[in-house]
Amino acid sequence: MYKVGNVYMIAAVAVIGGALFGFDISSMSAIISTQPYLCQFNQLGFNEKGLCRGPSDSVQGGITAAMPGGSWLGALVSGYLSDMFGRKTSIQIGSVIWIIGSVIVCASVNIPMLVVGRIINGFSVGICSAQVPVYITEIAPPSKRGRLVGFQQWAITWGIMIMFFICYGSSFIKSTAAFRLPWGLQAIPAILLFLGLLFLPESPRWLAKKDRWDQAKDVLTLVHGKGDPTSPLVQRELAEIRDVIEFERANADVTYFELLKPNMINRTSIGIFTQIWSQLTGMNVMMYYITYVFTMAGLADEDGGNAVLLPSGINFVINVLMTVPALIWMDRWGRRPMLLVGAFLMCLWLSVNAGLFATYSREPYPGEFASTSESMAVSGPPAKAIIATTYLFVASFACTWGPVSWTYPPELFPLRLRGKAVALSTSANWAFNFALAYFVPPAFANIKWKTYVLFAVFCAAMFLHVYFMFPETANKPLEEVEDIFDDTKAGAIKCIGTPAWKTKNTRDHVLKRERNELSSNEKVASSLDGANEHKETASV
Repeated sequence: MYKVGNVYMIAAVAVIGGALFGFDISSMSAIISTQPYLCQFNQLGFNEKGLCRGPSDSVQGGITAAMPGGSWLGALVSGYLSDMFGRKTSIQIGSVIWIIGSVIVCASVNIPMLVVGRIINGFSVGICSAQVPVYITEIAPPSKRGRLVGFQQWAITWGIMIMFFICYGSSFIKSTAAFRLPWGLQAIPAILLFLGLLFLPESPRWLAKKDRWDQAKDVLTLVHGKGDPTSPLVQRELAEIRDVIEFERANADVTYFELLKPNMINRTSIGIFTQIWSQLTGMNVMMYYITYVFTMAGLADEDGGNAVLLPSGINFVINVLMTVPALIWMDRWGRRPMLLVGAFLMCLWLSVNAGLFATYSREPYPGEFASTSESMAVSGPPAKAIIATTYLFVASFACTWGPVSWTYPPELFPLRLRGKAVALSTSANWAFNFALAYFVPPAFANIKWKTYVLFAVFCAAMFLHVYFMFPETANKPLEEVEDIFDDTKAGAIKCIGTPAWKTKNTRDHVLKRERNELSSNEKVASSLDGANEHKETASV
């Protein structure tokens, strides 16, 4: 069967798995404020204007959280699926599960059925969100790795935007088709993902791990050598993969407990906290409940119409557009600067929003809003400022933490541990996604503007954590990242390795190496470095 060799095309197909996550986010965020949804799943009766009030705050939080709850389990299981069946096949399994969940969600007639469907959808997203970055990381050349894995976040933003505007169009339907139509259509990308993966190669590193060396070489030749099996880049990568696998086979089988050993605990904590902090920025909360925020800022119709959806959709357009700079320049900028700048800017915008709500908001009038989570009302210039800072917050996340949070964890771990390590890191993302999706509606109802203060404090904390503990991994071959965490070198810190703030982005050297443009002295130095790193890895 014909196999695609262009790495950009490979990434474009694979990251449809990320788009599934985006579809789910906006299929809920765009629906929860519409009357057909509120009436179909109505628990609270009607307000003074005769409008359905929908589920209670805690139940709506549970409905929203059902998806990330399923994703947490799916992410953990994905490590075993990926190691057993392959990176590509595990993503295909996830796409089939998504189709099943979408059918159940589309047909939901009550809250329990909706929750079950969203759990199944979440299980699929957990598998895909964990293994798509692993698959792309293992098949991409080092100089393009950040950009290609970053496509995962871009696909999420596209999924959010596309589904949101499908929901916006469907909101003009005055029946349950207003939410059943978009919930049914979201099965189509999963079908395309399953079929598209049939024409993509498997990860060469996974094939080599299974002793399928001829196939591994064929994939490297196709993707990196442009059809030339004698390409120096192909020969070098194949030799590096062989060295790593021979070393790994001298060790015991991988378990999750191995990630907690002294030589791995630091990078395990970094991988996990990369995903935890990406949730504690508050970005996905902003995506799920953006209609609540804009309703409180005075953008909703008095008759419960869909006026709030269009300005909310602008949020998602910004998300898509502002991810592009990161995709273009991520490997040039490096991981650390993007994480630090993003944390600072998001802390700033969250603090401004907290101050605006605290200073200018009032208690809603009886019957003014449908949901008790819409617990503040702001009008005039302060409301416009809240909308503007919300857009700035989304833009700050989209070009920093959004793509880097998916790119960074797979770069931290050796091949033998990568599948399970990234699965564990991603499961932390979903665990916190679940908790925050459940937490925010009651938080808006009870602590109101202090919800923003909480997330601003998290952003300040992540800035400090990144500065002191997150090393630079951009443009480093995966087999060489080990050297950063070697704590036996001069100047290294016990159980940590090279201090994070001393690590650098070596893009120019890597580009020369991939183009076979190194001088004789540079080639000798590179060979010596590789040999030393292999010895150091073997001694861990």
